[in-house]
Amino acid sequence: MGSVRDWPSRGHREHRGWLRGAPPPWWVRVLPVFLLVAVGTATLITPHAHDLGFLLGAIPPLAVLSYGPVTTGLLGLGVVIVLNVPAAHLNRPGNTDLLTIVFVVALSVFVSYVRSHRDAQLHTERAIGEAVQRAVLPPLPDRVGRVRCATYYRAAQDGTLVGGDFFDVRAGPYGVRAVMGDVQGHGLRAVATVVSLLGAFREAALDQPDLESVAARLDRRLSVDSVDARHAELFATALLVEFADAATVRVLACGHPAPVLLGEHEAREVSVAPGPPLGIGLVGVEPPKEVTVALRPGDRLFLASDGVWEARDAGDAFYPLPRRLATLAATPSAELPAAVWEDLLRLRYRVRDDATMLVLAPEPPGT
Repeated sequence: MGSVRDWPSRGHREHRGWLRGAPPPWWVRVLPVFLLVAVGTATLITPHAHDLGFLLGAIPPLAVLSYGPVTTGLLGLGVVIVLNVPAAHLNRPGNTDLLTIVFVVALSVFVSYVRSHRDAQLHTERAIGEAVQRAVLPPLPDRVGRVRCATYYRAAQDGTLVGGDFFDVRAGPYGVRAVMGDVQGHGLRAVATVVSLLGAFREAALDQPDLESVAARLDRRLSVDSVDARHAELFATALLVEFADAATVRVLACGHPAPVLLGEHEAREVSVAPGPPLGIGLVGVEPPKEVTVALRPGDRLFLASDGVWEARDAGDAFYPLPRRLATLAATPSAELPAAVWEDLLRLRYRVRDDATMLVLAPEPPGT
C-alpha cells in the first residue's frame, strides 16, 4: 500500500539537496572566484607559485555549476588575463595552450547558458506541480470547528508532495469528521485516486448521518472508478473519525491502522472493529462498524499511516508507536507529528512508505 518533502501543516518547504534542484552551497559559488583571486595573487607575489597555474583551467567549469553565462564568461576572461600578465610569472602560455583555455571558456559559457535555461524551465514546471499537488492536499488550518489539528506528510517518492496517502478534516452538521487513507499504488500514479476519494469524503461528511454511510460512499466511489480502470484491482485503506460531542469520538477502520489515544501520561491503541479495505467488494463480508471511544479532558487522537507503523530498525523490528508517543506526551499538539518523525530518524528506523501523521485535539465547549 501507499507510495519526500516533508510537509507539516504550517509553511514547511520540502528540503531538497543540491543534486535535486536546490541552489548550490555557498562554497561551490565562492570556489571559482576564490581560485582566481588566490592564484592570481600568489603568482604576482612570488615566482615560485607558477606551478599553481593549472588551477586556472578549472575555474570556468566550476563557474558553470553556480553562475549564468555572463558571469562564467567574465571569470573565464579573468583567467585569460591572468595567464597573459607578465608579472604573474606563468611563463606566458603558447598559442596552443591559450587556444585551449579560450575553448574551455567558450564551452563553459555555452554549457552555463543551457543549464540556466533548463533550470528556469524546471523551476517553472516544479512550481506548477507544487501548486497542483497542494490543491489536492492543502495544508490544514490549525483548528477545524472545536478540534485543533496538526499534520506531517512526507511522500516516499522523491520530488513529489503527494503520494498514496491522503487526509482531511471537515466540519459539518454531524460534527467534525476526519479521514486518513492509503490508496493502492505509488507516487503520482495514485494522485487521481486520492483526488477522487477526497472529493467523495468532503461531500459525504456533509450529507451522511454516520461513519458507516461515509465509508459506503467512499467504497462506491472507488468501485465506480475501477470500472474504467486498466487494472481494476483498485483499493484503499481508510480511517474515519467523528467528534460529535466533547465526551466521545467515533472511529471506523477500513483496513487502516487504528488511531492512538494519547492521554496526559499514557498512550494506547484504540480497539476498533476491523473492516475490509475500500473497493475490495468481498461477497459475504460484513461492512466496517464504527466504535465509540470515551474522551477525558486533554485527550488527543493520533492517526498515522502504515509508513509510520511499519518503519523498521536494523533488527527488523517495527516502530513501537504507542510506547514512543507515551514518552512524547508532554509535546504540544502542534509539534507532536514533527517530534515523532525526528524520533524515527534519531532511533534509525527506516521509513519506506509515505509517512502521514495527524493529531486531533478536541477542545471543551466554550473555548
